[in-house]
Amino acid sequence: MLKPHLHQSRPASPTLFPLSKPFRQGNGGVAVLLARSAPALRNSRRSTRVGLASRKIKAVASPGATEKSLSVKAVVSVKPSAGGLFSEIGINRGLDHIADLVGKTLLLELVSAELDPKTGLEKRTIKGYAHKKSQNEKEVTYECEFKVGDDFGEAGAIFVENEHHKEMYLKDIVLDGFAGGPLSITCNSWVHSKFDNPQKRVFFTDKCYLPAETPSGLRRLREEELVILRGNGQGERKSYERIYDYDVYNDLGNPDSGADKKRPVLGGKEFPYPRRCRTGRPRCKTDPESESRSGTIYVPRDEEFSTIKELTFSAKTLYSVVHALVPSLETAIVNTDLGFPFFTSIDELFNEGVNLPPLQKQGFFKDLLPRLVKAVTDVAEDVLRFETPETLDRDRFFWFSDNEFARQTLAGINPYKIQLVTDWPLKSKLDPKVYGPPESAITIEIIEREIKSFMTVDEAVKQKKLFILDYHDLFLPYVNKVRQLKGTTLYGSRTLFFLTPDGTLKPLAIELTRPLSDDGGKPQWKQVFTPSWHSTGKWLWRLAKAHVLAHDSGYHQLVSHWLRIHCATEPYIIAANRQLSAMHPIYKLLHPHFRYTM
Repeated sequence: MLKPHLHQSRPASPTLFPLSKPFRQGNGGVAVLLARSAPALRNSRRSTRVGLASRKIKAVASPGATEKSLSVKAVVSVKPSAGGLFSEIGINRGLDHIADLVGKTLLLELVSAELDPKTGLEKRTIKGYAHKKSQNEKEVTYECEFKVGDDFGEAGAIFVENEHHKEMYLKDIVLDGFAGGPLSITCNSWVHSKFDNPQKRVFFTDKCYLPAETPSGLRRLREEELVILRGNGQGERKSYERIYDYDVYNDLGNPDSGADKKRPVLGGKEFPYPRRCRTGRPRCKTDPESESRSGTIYVPRDEEFSTIKELTFSAKTLYSVVHALVPSLETAIVNTDLGFPFFTSIDELFNEGVNLPPLQKQGFFKDLLPRLVKAVTDVAEDVLRFETPETLDRDRFFWFSDNEFARQTLAGINPYKIQLVTDWPLKSKLDPKVYGPPESAITIEIIEREIKSFMTVDEAVKQKKLFILDYHDLFLPYVNKVRQLKGTTLYGSRTLFFLTPDGTLKPLAIELTRPLSDDGGKPQWKQVFTPSWHSTGKWLWRLAKAHVLAHDSGYHQLVSHWLRIHCATEPYIIAANRQLSAMHPIYKLLHPHFRYTM
């Protein structure tokens, strides 16, 4: 019969870490831990006299357990935080290192998949502390050994309590020693510190179950986990929480900084819009319908973008870096209102770089923005150089060419807007009384001249050779308002492409349009630009392409990217996490596609 450890009487002495709760056995017996006394540390609040925990703590069966037991090893893989030079600083980090040394980093509890057949109640969990086994740059490994009675059955889940003062990223847990073979538990989740939230995390094994098929010992946990994820709809969300709740877009403006910064609430009957994740931030003082802005916006902890997780810089740290960087870039521009004075000034950012202000630590910029800049430290001063695109290496003026302009329409950031021309002539669907005549200025003569009489326009439409990038009706309603801003202008645009026999697109014509002025004082203006070898015509064509690229980039950011990828998908992510358990087979299919999208 296995027996718990006996406690030897020793003179009491203060210790470093008091045990917050008794260490329980698998079937409820209490194990008292034996360890040598540690050097005294006086607590200013109260004096505590408890034996220091052993470096390796094992879960031992209680006296009532059967002699037949399994030795089960849990191997926990943790991803180290890439906090840079700040990750190892602070008293909390020092306490965490000590917790690792004494083997009190993670408290694990095995949960049986089935109820006790005799009582119909859940079986007692088996607890054990995981101790640090190994560490490298990519992974920290913790191990815990359990003594599991043969009446425990198969493990269906595991509780995890993070004894550190900082959160940690659990990759997976492997339980080896059960009769059925190793059990894998995929976590890929941030586990909060118990000092932030005493609630333990539960992770289920990798098996899938529909609700009606859930093992009896896991049904309550399955429901309770969903209740936790739904929250109660009250209070401001904390960064370590995992609550998925609904709200409208009432934080797009900042009315407290001025009446002109007020924005309507998106969502509801007046302005239908998808729902966002609730943050619970305080309301604005001047507009109770609007939510105040903050430096960081809450998203459930596991939804935060992965690259941000890899570099866990605080907002203040990031701000200080950018604050130091911007003046250096501004000095590279002679007139900030006009931008770069020459093309060679742009080239210098890639070739010569910009001198950086003195840095306290080498590699600071390189760690922060590894894909954007290169910090060269083998010279007297730190120099900031932007990564040179491969296309720029081949040709400095590649971005001038019509071939690259057409290629980027399909291979660039926004390949979703280009469409096949199905109707001719091109016409606007906007109200002509407000925006002017609907007919396009791109005529048959212009198109047939550009395709060198290779075929007629009607033949090109029938053979599906004409394509259009149409930002005419989409941008025209905003032109007059944007043009009221100092130093800005806007047009509606249409760009026509021809599919050549070699399978590439050739830009034929760009139409820029300005509508009637709001007061009716100026008529509609429209003009068509085509490729030209004349010096003036060539630059007008290049400027027209620049306008189209600005339209395409803006549409990509607001519609293709924000609206279609993030905004329209977010309600489905919230609903899936509120209604589908992590054990649900549909959730397991959806989760990889949803993650990092909020």
